[in-house]
Amino acid sequence: MKNTTGTTVEFDELLASARELSLAGRWERALRLLDATTCDTAADRARLALAAAEVALQSDWFGGTDLTAGRAEQAEKMSSGADWDLAFVRLRHAYFRLLRSEGHFRPGPEGKDPEALAGLRRIAHDLREDAPDEVRRGWASMYLGLIADNLFAERTAAPAHYEAALGAGESGGDDLLVREALRHLGDHDAGDHEGALERWRRATALGARAGMVPGVLTQQMLLAVLARDTGDEAGATALAREIARWAKAIGADHVHSQAAGFLAGADPTAAPQESGA
Repeated sequence: MKNTTGTTVEFDELLASARELSLAGRWERALRLLDATTCDTAADRARLALAAAEVALQSDWFGGTDLTAGRAEQAEKMSSGADWDLAFVRLRHAYFRLLRSEGHFRPGPEGKDPEALAGLRRIAHDLREDAPDEVRRGWASMYLGLIADNLFAERTAAPAHYEAALGAGESGGDDLLVREALRHLGDHDAGDHEGALERWRRATALGARAGMVPGVLTQQMLLAVLARDTGDEAGATALAREIARWAKAIGADHVHSQAAGFLAGADPTAAPQESGA
């Protein structure tokens, strides 16, 4: 592969570098790197466009941008047919838009189109059934859990999906999938502060090992919540102030607003009202 200066680079290394920049919160840099790359084959151009859509999704989620729809459309044009990974990007983007509709974090089904919610769940189920490997199956399971938990408010249905995701991540060596499953399983350790602390500490370490800077901050936010829940308000406040400062410095607007809300007394882990309650 060549960038615009004519330098030849190994394509897999370039994609890995862009992914690591994205995990570190350097979304603009990652997209510039990908956009400066030219490929010789249609298959590689499709992979390049998919990588850009994945970076855009991270930027939208943590940085408050609105890039995914356009990048996913470009990737669709480059794709030669059904593409599981691109369909998964679209699923995550749709989940994100339903969870933060009208610019605010709005968990639960209230005020949302039931058909849109049901359709998203069907897509996640189909992705799980059609996954080309165990790790991808685990990621689809993860989102089945998130959809049940955060969009349908079906708290009791979600943990089984998270456990399936955890098993797939452990067996497949995907630290980020393990991290994501541990984050949400810890949220379901009702009353078991030690169990939640163990899961969340491990999730923080896995995110750090992967270089996931905004993700480490969101994980530390959960540790701040746990500190408050166990009576350590001073520790919770000190940690949240550092999270807010770091998040503002790297442009992770969503994380910054979450930390600011926590300092004002909000609980970012508050569950939506149970469906049918």
